Amino acid sequence: MGRFTLRLPESLHQQLEVLARNEGVSLNQYIVYNLTRQAANAYRVYPVPQSDAARQEEDYARLLESLGQATYGEIEAVMAEREPVEPEPGLTPEIVYRVREKMAAYSAGKQNESAS
Repeated sequence: MGRFTLRLPESLHQQLEVLARNEGVSLNQYIVYNLTRQAANAYRVYPVPQSDAARQEEDYARLLESLGQATYGEIEAVMAEREPVEPEPGLTPEIVYRVREKMAAYSAGKQNESAS
Protein backbone atom coordinates (compact mmCIF):
# COMPACT_ATOMS: atom_id res chain seq x y z
CA MET A 1 0.00 0.00 0.00
CA GLY A 2 1.31 3.47 -0.88
CA ARG A 3 1.86 6.24 1.58
CA PHE A 4 2.25 10.00 1.22
CA THR A 5 2.29 13.02 3.47
CA LEU A 6 -0.07 15.85 2.73
CA ARG A 7 0.05 19.32 4.26
CA LEU A 8 -3.42 20.78 4.80
CA PRO A 9 -4.61 24.12 6.10
CA GLU A 10 -5.68 23.61 9.72
CA SER A 11 -9.27 24.63 8.94
CA LEU A 12 -9.56 21.98 6.19
CA HIS A 13 -7.99 19.35 8.44
CA GLN A 14 -10.53 20.09 11.17
CA GLN A 15 -13.42 20.07 8.70
CA LEU A 16 -12.33 16.67 7.35
CA GLU A 17 -12.02 15.28 10.88
CA VAL A 18 -15.58 16.39 11.66
CA LEU A 19 -16.91 14.84 8.46
CA ALA A 20 -15.06 11.57 9.16
CA ARG A 21 -16.34 11.50 12.73
CA ASN A 22 -19.92 12.08 11.48
CA GLU A 23 -19.50 9.11 9.13
CA GLY A 24 -18.08 6.99 11.93
CA VAL A 25 -14.77 6.29 10.18
CA SER A 26 -11.17 7.31 10.62
CA LEU A 27 -9.83 10.40 8.89
CA ASN A 28 -7.67 8.16 6.71
CA GLN A 29 -10.66 6.03 5.64
CA TYR A 30 -12.71 9.13 4.92
CA ILE A 31 -10.01 10.70 2.75
CA VAL A 32 -9.28 7.45 0.88
CA TYR A 33 -12.99 6.92 0.21
CA ASN A 34 -13.45 10.45 -1.14
CA LEU A 35 -10.30 10.33 -3.25
CA THR A 36 -11.49 7.02 -4.72
CA ARG A 37 -14.88 8.52 -5.57
CA GLN A 38 -13.23 11.52 -7.20
CA ALA A 39 -10.85 9.35 -9.23
CA ALA A 40 -13.73 7.11 -10.34
CA ASN A 41 -15.61 10.13 -11.68
CA ALA A 42 -12.85 10.61 -14.26
CA TYR A 43 -13.81 7.23 -15.78
CA ARG A 44 -17.55 7.70 -15.74
CA VAL A 45 -19.46 7.66 -19.02
CA TYR A 46 -21.93 10.49 -19.43
CA PRO A 47 -24.74 10.53 -21.98
CA VAL A 48 -24.42 12.94 -24.88
CA PRO A 49 -27.38 15.31 -25.27
CA GLN A 50 -29.54 14.40 -28.27
CA SER A 51 -28.82 17.75 -29.95
CA ASP A 52 -25.06 17.10 -29.75
CA ALA A 53 -25.48 13.57 -31.09
CA ALA A 54 -27.55 14.85 -34.02
CA ARG A 55 -24.93 17.52 -34.79
CA GLN A 56 -22.15 14.92 -34.67
CA GLU A 57 -24.09 12.66 -37.05
CA GLU A 58 -24.55 15.56 -39.47
CA ASP A 59 -20.85 16.46 -39.26
CA TYR A 60 -19.91 12.83 -39.92
CA ALA A 61 -22.27 12.58 -42.90
CA ARG A 62 -20.76 15.76 -44.36
CA LEU A 63 -17.26 14.38 -43.85
CA LEU A 64 -18.13 11.14 -45.63
CA GLU A 65 -19.71 13.11 -48.47
CA SER A 66 -16.60 15.24 -48.84
CA LEU A 67 -14.39 12.15 -49.04
CA GLY A 68 -16.30 10.73 -51.98
CA GLN A 69 -16.48 7.10 -53.02
CA ALA A 70 -13.57 4.83 -53.89
CA THR A 71 -13.89 1.97 -56.31
CA TYR A 72 -12.85 -1.51 -55.34
CA GLY A 73 -9.86 -1.18 -57.68
CA GLU A 74 -8.72 2.05 -55.99
CA ILE A 75 -8.96 0.43 -52.58
CA GLU A 76 -7.02 -2.61 -53.79
CA ALA A 77 -4.30 -0.33 -55.25
CA VAL A 78 -3.89 1.50 -51.94
CA MET A 79 -3.85 -1.76 -50.01
CA ALA A 80 -1.19 -3.19 -52.35
CA GLU A 81 1.07 -0.20 -51.65
CA ARG A 82 0.90 -0.49 -47.89
CA GLU A 83 3.94 -1.56 -45.93
CA PRO A 84 3.72 -5.14 -44.69
CA VAL A 85 4.06 -5.49 -40.93
CA GLU A 86 4.62 -8.44 -38.65
CA PRO A 87 1.69 -9.51 -36.44
CA GLU A 88 1.71 -8.56 -32.78
CA PRO A 89 3.56 -11.09 -30.61
CA GLY A 90 0.36 -12.08 -28.76
CA LEU A 91 -1.33 -13.33 -31.92
CA THR A 92 -1.00 -17.02 -32.52
CA PRO A 93 -0.37 -18.37 -36.03
CA GLU A 94 -3.85 -19.94 -35.95
CA ILE A 95 -5.54 -16.59 -35.33
CA VAL A 96 -3.50 -14.90 -38.06
CA TYR A 97 -4.42 -17.72 -40.46
CA ARG A 98 -8.17 -17.41 -39.69
CA VAL A 99 -8.11 -13.62 -40.10
CA ARG A 100 -6.29 -13.94 -43.44
CA GLU A 101 -8.86 -16.52 -44.60
CA LYS A 102 -11.72 -14.18 -43.68
CA MET A 103 -10.03 -11.27 -45.47
CA ALA A 104 -9.50 -13.39 -48.58
CA ALA A 105 -13.12 -14.55 -48.53
CA TYR A 106 -14.32 -10.97 -48.10
CA SER A 107 -12.09 -9.79 -50.98
CA ALA A 108 -13.33 -12.59 -53.21
CA GLY A 109 -16.93 -11.63 -52.42
CA LYS A 110 -16.24 -7.98 -53.24
CA GLN A 111 -14.56 -8.94 -56.53
CA ASN A 112 -17.62 -11.01 -57.45
CA GLU A 113 -19.89 -8.04 -56.64
CA SER A 114 -17.88 -5.65 -58.82
CA ALA A 115 -17.84 -8.14 -61.69
CA SER A 116 -21.65 -8.35 -61.65
